Amino acid sequence: MSRATSLAKIRAQSRGRPKPAGGPREPFLAGWKLSVMLCVLLAGATTGLYSPVSGYPFIVLDDHDYVTANPHVHDGLTWSTVKWAFTSFTAANWHPLTWLSHALDYQLFALNPAGHHWDSVLIHALNAVILFLLLAWMAKRVGPSLLVAALFAVHPLNVESVAWVAERKNVLSTLFFLLAIAAYVWYARQPDLRRYLLVVALYAAGLMAKPMVITLPFVLLLLDYWPLGRMSGSAPSAVDAPQSAASRMAFEKIPLLALSAASALITLKAQRAGRAVRTLYQFSFASRLDNAIVAYGLYLWKMLWPARLSIAYPHAAAGLPSWQWVLSGIVLICITAFVVVRRDRRYLLVGWLWFLGTLVPVIGLVQVGDAAMADRYAYIPLIGIFIMIVWGIADVINARSIGAEWRVAISVLLVVVLGVLTHRQMSYWNSEYKLWAHSLEVTQENPFAHDALGAALMDPEVAMSQFDMNSFGSEEKRMQETRRHLEQALAMRRQLAQKNPSTYLPDMAVTLNNLGNLARMENKVEEARQYYEEVLQIHSRLAQQSLDPYPADRAMATINLGYLERSKVENDKAVSDFGVGLELYRQLAQQDPEQYLPNVAEALNSLAVTERDEKRMDEARRHYEEALRIRRQLTGQNRDANLPGLAMTLNDLGVLDGVQNRSEEARQHYEEALTLYRQLARQNSGAYTRYLAGALNNLAFLYGNQNRPQESRAYYEEALGFYRRLFQTDPNTYAGDVARVESSLHQVDKETGP
Repeated sequence: MSRATSLAKIRAQSRGRPKPAGGPREPFLAGWKLSVMLCVLLAGATTGLYSPVSGYPFIVLDDHDYVTANPHVHDGLTWSTVKWAFTSFTAANWHPLTWLSHALDYQLFALNPAGHHWDSVLIHALNAVILFLLLAWMAKRVGPSLLVAALFAVHPLNVESVAWVAERKNVLSTLFFLLAIAAYVWYARQPDLRRYLLVVALYAAGLMAKPMVITLPFVLLLLDYWPLGRMSGSAPSAVDAPQSAASRMAFEKIPLLALSAASALITLKAQRAGRAVRTLYQFSFASRLDNAIVAYGLYLWKMLWPARLSIAYPHAAAGLPSWQWVLSGIVLICITAFVVVRRDRRYLLVGWLWFLGTLVPVIGLVQVGDAAMADRYAYIPLIGIFIMIVWGIADVINARSIGAEWRVAISVLLVVVLGVLTHRQMSYWNSEYKLWAHSLEVTQENPFAHDALGAALMDPEVAMSQFDMNSFGSEEKRMQETRRHLEQALAMRRQLAQKNPSTYLPDMAVTLNNLGNLARMENKVEEARQYYEEVLQIHSRLAQQSLDPYPADRAMATINLGYLERSKVENDKAVSDFGVGLELYRQLAQQDPEQYLPNVAEALNSLAVTERDEKRMDEARRHYEEALRIRRQLTGQNRDANLPGLAMTLNDLGVLDGVQNRSEEARQHYEEALTLYRQLARQNSGAYTRYLAGALNNLAFLYGNQNRPQESRAYYEEALGFYRRLFQTDPNTYAGDVARVESSLHQVDKETGP
């Protein structure tokens, strides 16, 4: 009889042997009661640690695409949202379950970020609990399993996955990843088709949340080796899994590998559609390999010393110093040699290969974007390293018979220290400005962070907290800081573009466009013109070389130049630029109407305003009416996002109606615009009061021309009240409006008499 059969027989006999009557009772906190208590403790500590994120806002980067400006998400869990989720490549990904998760959150919480944050925190806490139960089930070691789960729950590298709403896909896919492993353990104990299909279903769900979990079949093979012990010749496992040949274990994974292959093809198609995949011309294979080796080493270092964590780690365009990849390579080789030598400690080999293997999809051999690495990519891979460390230390402690109180004390101290570091790292997500300012502090040569920080400074109401704004003291200092960061980004990107034009010229054009917007805000017209014209020169150069990956940026710069020319009353040039921008956006809208139809409507409206000023009334009306049709359609799909644009077009078309003596049409358009602006002003008085006052003034003027003095006076008086309120906050801007409306009121009184 084999040793495995003997042990199995002994276990079966012991399970069937009755307990002696009157024997010692099992302690109260043991078995399932202890597990429940530890789960509650782990979940409570995790949610408590991450509770501050409930007061954090959305950030512009990705949250804009995933939640705040996504019309399908704003529809909630409707059938149309479900169809869109399963067919969309928005954000250069295919992850329908992630979209449905965000849609459910929007249905529950709308644009209150607290609810969105809490759901991510709760999923992360649930992941930690499942990881604990899973390891304890497979290995039957409660203490080490709890510590691995606690390290996963509180490690600072995981802050990005939890605090960033757009990274819901990371925590959600990991939930299905862990549930698929749990289903696999259930299957391994008694293989049958029903249990296997559950594994397949949960794995498919994970892939539909984020394709990062594509390595699950590989992870399951590792678990077959340890701790499940399913391969022939292994020591019996704690879950009593039947054993068979390694080849059978591999054959068993073929359906899962087919899902992996399908997910890889879909993901590659989605990322190419989103122009995210970099070519070998942009990033050579040698530079990718160097970066991958260094990234592996850096993930290990940041796991051991979690400091200087950043939302963005720029790819070294000029290549990495040789000492970095040599040192990292030596570390990787040494650890690999150690786990092979100590292969009797199977958890070492499993943990190490878990780390190496699950990072493969995001290590940069297929380069997506410009990032060298990302904290969020370590969410699943570090579980392997935690297993290596915790199980290894536990074995050393057991060999030296160290008391339980010391084990608990050391574990609690480690978790508390990591919790403190996580709390600090979490605080950087309190505002977009703070997030990018911190990124610049901890990284070098990071033009993306300079650009993002400059954009945040230009949009303080969205990207900055009140504390951030108060720290500058004055508007002038904030604008000076904006310019400084954008100019630093431009200087860095000029250097990068000289070395690798196809990769970095488009990024340089983005920075130039931001500088043009800043100059326009500061009324530096000629400076803004120079920036916009250089942007267009760059895109023309890229187009000639068939290297233009960002036609939307070219369209945006063209429209911006049109605004600038209209402000200088160079209307012929403005009409030309608006026309070019409009055609570019029309082409983009044919490919992606959801994203670019709003831009088409905006370009039509801007073109119509300029044509009206040039007395080209028929062309202006044609473009206004097309813009109005599009904006009515868009408002029906997403009222919140498109209502301001609809109100603006209605008001502008009313002005044209008035010029053409179409009084009844003007009244209808003005009144509809006024109704919309009243709604918008109730929601956000700071942003829309001036537009409401303008609509009231327009309607008052129309009624005056129609010899309806009472209605005219009522609207003028209401408009004057709003303008006086605005004057109190910004006298320089609104003094002229107050004087103009007061004069109009005086004229109405004069014409109607006492």
